[in-house]
Amino acid sequence: MGQALQSAPAGHPAAFSYERRRPEETTLYQVVQEQLETFLAEVEAKTGAGLPEFVKDEFEAFLECGILAYGFLRLRCAGCAHEKLVAFSCKRRGFCPSCGARRMAESAAHLVDEVIPRVPVRQWVLSFPIPLRILFAAHPELLTPVLRIVHRVIARFLLKQAGLKRAAADTGAVTLIQRFGSAANLNIHLHCLVLDGVYRRTEGEPDFQEARAPSRDELAVLLEKIIARLLKMLIRLGHLVEEEGVRYIADRDADNSLASLQAASCTYRIALGPRAGQKVLSLRTVAGRNEKTTTALCAEAHGFSLHAGVRCGAHQRKELERLCRYITRPAIANERVKRDGSGDVVLQLKSAWRDGTTHIRMSPLEFMQRLAALVPRPRLHLIRFHGVLAPNAGLRAAIVPGPPQKPGDDADHHEHGAPARMGWARLLKRVFDIDLEHCPQCGGDLKIIAAIEEPAVIVRILTHLGLPARAPPRSPARPLDLFQAA
Repeated sequence: MGQALQSAPAGHPAAFSYERRRPEETTLYQVVQEQLETFLAEVEAKTGAGLPEFVKDEFEAFLECGILAYGFLRLRCAGCAHEKLVAFSCKRRGFCPSCGARRMAESAAHLVDEVIPRVPVRQWVLSFPIPLRILFAAHPELLTPVLRIVHRVIARFLLKQAGLKRAAADTGAVTLIQRFGSAANLNIHLHCLVLDGVYRRTEGEPDFQEARAPSRDELAVLLEKIIARLLKMLIRLGHLVEEEGVRYIADRDADNSLASLQAASCTYRIALGPRAGQKVLSLRTVAGRNEKTTTALCAEAHGFSLHAGVRCGAHQRKELERLCRYITRPAIANERVKRDGSGDVVLQLKSAWRDGTTHIRMSPLEFMQRLAALVPRPRLHLIRFHGVLAPNAGLRAAIVPGPPQKPGDDADHHEHGAPARMGWARLLKRVFDIDLEHCPQCGGDLKIIAAIEEPAVIVRILTHLGLPARAPPRSPARPLDLFQAA
């Protein structure tokens, strides 16, 4: 997450305290800092059009995230007057590891505490063939009808198991749209946390009826239904063309600079530069596995896959929160991004691929292409709610858990009583046992005394403390002939 851990004072209950992160010391920050201007010039020169403004804004905000020279909060200990500075964050959703980690912890805590009822939950993971990943990247609005199809198919399966009709019962789900793979490639797929059963509508409290696990054959049938309805929907909307039994994507926006980067990222290839069209270099450091590993609850067909092997019981709330954190994790982790002796970026995979690949290697500009492809469009909701968990569902108020109430938690609630977002200090304590609320010197309470945003005041305070008062300089664009194709 970019934080350093520091031992708490003797006698203090917390194991660690917060130490300011230094993004400028990470490989990811240095690559973006050095390559951004060159990358933007390369895209414009090769495609004739620049990147969309929201992608440029993502890079700009990332370079300011966690840098004290752009502003910070001052915290002071009421006991010993020790002060701590906390830099502002960018709060973006693309590739910032720190803000992604905060969103991960916050989303997981919210889902477990205030959304998902205390009933069994099964994870259904739906993956798409590469052409549809590219289509959904260019037209993210299509994910709404896709999710509607997926939820209806799964919900009807659970209702059939219960021997009930839609009018008498319903299930609920939370879907997290994940946009990346372990190689920082664009890979749009769905993680659906579905209540593993149905709620029967009764005059009193709704009654939950648990479902048995689907068999592998049942899973295959469900996948075929999803595929048939999804393709029919895409044909009806004009995004898929079927001629003489052959289907193909109808509208590939080849002139869009971002679309070309996204398409290359989906296929593990390079979009621009001397190696355009080639696959990224992979490093194999472990023995490959010849056999294809299969799981009992996984079905595959026509490039799609449906997995339903992960389940959390009604009382496994900690396991459920870990699962939520896993599927809402950021796309990039600082510790997995390094540079080799030649200056290339080496990205360590989260786990080895079947062929033994553990790392991929790219030039810095090729890595920048991957980062740009990961940036989601503005106002694209990546968490969706269905069935009894939908915001306007009639049963929702009766089944969702209420926000946890503890003494001293008033600071995390608005004056009118509605729950506010969980504070970052509480998230750090909950997930990582890092203490931001107590002084590392004496253990006293730390309080925010000011938000420093005026440039002159920022420079004066940082200079007085002996800290860098200027932001890290950005490298100018290199001449075009240095990175044009040979």
